[in-house]
Amino acid sequence: MAENRARVKNVEDSIRDTDEPGHQLKRHLSGFDLAVFGVGVIIGTGIFVLTGEVARTTTGPAVALSFVIAGVVCGLAALCYAEFASTVPVAGSAYTFSYATLGEFVAWIIGWDLVLELALGAATVSVGWSGYLNQLLGDLGIPLPTSIAGETATVNIPAIVIAVVMTGVLILGIKFSSRVTSVIVAIKVAIVLLVIVVGFFYVKAENYSPFVPPAEPAEAGSGWSAPLIQTLFGFAPSNFGVGGILAGAAIVFFAFIGFDIVATAAEETKDPKKDLPRGIIGSLAVCTLLYVAVSLVVVGMQRYTELSTEAPLADAFRSVGLPFLSGAISVGALAGLTSVVMILMLGQSRVLFAMSRDHLLPPGLGAVHPKHGTPYKITVITGVVVALLAGFVPLSTLAELVNIGTLFAFVLVSIAVIVLRRTRPDLPRSFRVPFVPVLPVVSALACLYLMLNLPGETWLRFAVWMVIGVLVYAVYSRHHSRLAAGGSLDPATAGERESARDRAPD
Repeated sequence: MAENRARVKNVEDSIRDTDEPGHQLKRHLSGFDLAVFGVGVIIGTGIFVLTGEVARTTTGPAVALSFVIAGVVCGLAALCYAEFASTVPVAGSAYTFSYATLGEFVAWIIGWDLVLELALGAATVSVGWSGYLNQLLGDLGIPLPTSIAGETATVNIPAIVIAVVMTGVLILGIKFSSRVTSVIVAIKVAIVLLVIVVGFFYVKAENYSPFVPPAEPAEAGSGWSAPLIQTLFGFAPSNFGVGGILAGAAIVFFAFIGFDIVATAAEETKDPKKDLPRGIIGSLAVCTLLYVAVSLVVVGMQRYTELSTEAPLADAFRSVGLPFLSGAISVGALAGLTSVVMILMLGQSRVLFAMSRDHLLPPGLGAVHPKHGTPYKITVITGVVVALLAGFVPLSTLAELVNIGTLFAFVLVSIAVIVLRRTRPDLPRSFRVPFVPVLPVVSALACLYLMLNLPGETWLRFAVWMVIGVLVYAVYSRHHSRLAAGGSLDPATAGERESARDRAPD
């Protein structure tokens, strides 16, 4: 295995591969398009559900501080992603970054890990989309039978439909996808702003007192259901108080998942060196501000002890005599989840495309459509898998795997920034993470802390998934890899370095 870990695909080779006939993606995206993609995938159920759940059970009105802390942790990881994406503007995100720094085996592991975040995440969100659709249809008096819609459905027809429709949109091209996303994002951001502006006039100062309720012991888990930090270190979780704010940050962190997907579109960006950092950091900053504003308005409108844990925004407006806005909020939630499904599937297809181009997966899967310029075979496969998972598999117990998979990717990317700074200090970097190695180390430790707050059973499932990935790599990928066939292993001996750099976008 040591030999396989030594296979590092140098940056120049990665960039040169983007010109490979039959595997070239079309560059249509601007920095604004990337920011829209980021906002489109980040704003989902988190802003419509987590605010009430966390405020009522964990933080009180201080839920806004939990969003700030989670946003800062994501911001640290975002800086690392921005440096990598602008330096290595190639599809694949954390997979490609790891291949250029930590080696092929780690790259395979992170690519395998990203399936948890992207494909499983898209399926989970599709199920949530089905539930919101049925809720909206119920408000209109035409609900679908629970056997075919919602989280308890036997065969979840709406979840299958949304996955299939989004697959078709993605096949039609990245430019068309970005236009669809822009419309959807405009709708949901307008509704979020409506919530903030209208709700502001119904805020009562007394609802903010006490802003940080006194701490009280949280209900402790046991065995594998307990947070791993409790099992390993005996750390007793608490609700409210400072401990509650930190625990709340670990929960609301998952409302930010998705900004890293912007990096998967690096190869389809017109000016990746400038636009990728703007898209990644800009989308995260916008969403953090919206999350904080919404959380402050909601806990100001209604006492935190009375907030709904299922539909806090809608119920808060009902409590002040504005029930008609609940329908608009449901539309916003539907729009939000629609773009999340599409962009998660976009990210998954680009990661698998990069792995296929490296022959860690069958190379034929990475063929690009001659007209639309999209990896249509992998997109179809991704869509079919997501549709089947969403339609037939109950995903509630697997949803936390999305979170641990994301955090694991963040940890590796943070470490990889330090590694690439040491191994390739000569690389031109249009964006540089400040205070290296301190900031990337803090980023990795912060993400690891949030991982430790997940239940032990989530870690166990994650370990099982990783073992399966190692077996797939051992049986197929390590033998078929392009580097196994004699590619350049040493980043310092790339004979065509300068010509590859010349062909890279400015």
